[in-house]
Amino acid sequence: MLHHIELWVPDLGRATRSWGWLLGELGYQSFQEWSDGRSWALDGVYIVVEQSPAMTAPSHDRCRPGLNHLAFRVIGSERVDALVAAAPEHGWTLMFTDRHPHAGGTEQYAGYLENEDGFEVELVADRDQSGASRTT
Repeated sequence: MLHHIELWVPDLGRATRSWGWLLGELGYQSFQEWSDGRSWALDGVYIVVEQSPAMTAPSHDRCRPGLNHLAFRVIGSERVDALVAAAPEHGWTLMFTDRHPHAGGTEQYAGYLENEDGFEVELVADRDQSGASRTT
C-alpha cells in the first residue's frame, strides 16, 4: 500500500492554494504544516507539497523523466464535471480540451488538469461493476 507522495514545488503558496483545494474536494484532510510544506491525508496515505531548499531546478516538467501525473478516482461523471468547472478558480487549467472528457479514450470519463506549476492530475470517473459510470 502506498504510504505517501511528496511533491517538491517552486512556490508553496501556489501549491497550497491549488493542491489544498483539490485534495480537500477529494476528501483529504489537512495533516501536517511546517515552514516549507503542507500535507493532506486520506485512509492512511498522505500527499505532501514542499518548497525544499534542496531543489536543483526552478520548475516541474511533467514531460521529463519522473512524475507525469497523479490520477484520482472520483465518484461519477457529474463530480468530475463539477471539479473541472471549479478548478480554474483554484489555479488549475483543463488540458486536452478538444478531447475532454474522453482524452484517455472513449471508455474512460476523466478530467485532466494542470496547475500553475505544471503538475498534472487526472480525475477519473469511477465505474460500477456493470461498467456504467457511477453517479453517486
